[in-house]
Amino acid sequence: METRMARSLDLLTTAMAPAIWGSTYIVTTQMLPDGFPLTVAMLRALPAGLVLLLIARRLPPLHWLPKVFILGALNIAIFLTLLFVAAYRLPGGLAATLGAVQPLLVLLLAGSILGSTIRPAAIVAALAGIFGVGLLVLGPDTSPDPIGIAAALGGALSMATGNVLARKWQPPVSPLAFTGWQLSAGGILLLPVALTLEPGFPVPSALNLAGFVWLGLIGGALAYVLWFRGIARLGPPTVTAFGFLSPLSAVALGWAILGEALTPVQGTGAAIVLVSVWLGQRAGRGTHSMATAKGATA
Repeated sequence: METRMARSLDLLTTAMAPAIWGSTYIVTTQMLPDGFPLTVAMLRALPAGLVLLLIARRLPPLHWLPKVFILGALNIAIFLTLLFVAAYRLPGGLAATLGAVQPLLVLLLAGSILGSTIRPAAIVAALAGIFGVGLLVLGPDTSPDPIGIAAALGGALSMATGNVLARKWQPPVSPLAFTGWQLSAGGILLLPVALTLEPGFPVPSALNLAGFVWLGLIGGALAYVLWFRGIARLGPPTVTAFGFLSPLSAVALGWAILGEALTPVQGTGAAIVLVSVWLGQRAGRGTHSMATAKGATA
């Protein structure tokens, strides 16, 4: 009973991360300066990473630095840059639908890198989730942008790879420290690029600062700690199904804050997303112990 309760708590806290990430689109478009994806990504990652390092009081050993910077690049620098490029260039619905391929990519990568069993139910759940997200967020006025589409798909692939490698390379430190390492490394990688390619960033207004605080401390530090903790405890195949909650949260926030209308088709999509999340975490339950055993020998 205690083990079941602990797992339920792990599932609940992990699910909070993509629910928080669902606020990224509305905060980016309503609260942040337009046209500075690299700078916005850097300001989301680096301050949050430094805060976590101050709390954890543990730096990565020298021999860990290559892995930390690879993870920081995949999970933070590359992913956040492409996320904000897609958010600026695509309608939110199309960006969310393309990003929804990430759970499917995680399943395939976990099978090849971690040796996780790719269960048919998990594939069905991932495909159903993509379909549900499409119903939830795509509209008739959706207009594709080749650069935005490439950014959305590239971001999904980057974080999917980073999530699987984060499980494979899980160090014996707290989630706070591990997340702080990755956020700081990603922010450091972004800093010179942002300063070089995006000069002239405006002096932030009070609204801009509020947006950065939310994205950095809540959407960055807190959400990533919960997410990487979930990957360590539950395994990528189980955790990845929760990624579909991000577009669902985005639509709910658009309805609650911006007064956007919801249609019966969107309601159907939301129901399919919730079912796919439930099916996906159940399908991934049996793969964690096997992946853990194989990963420990890697």
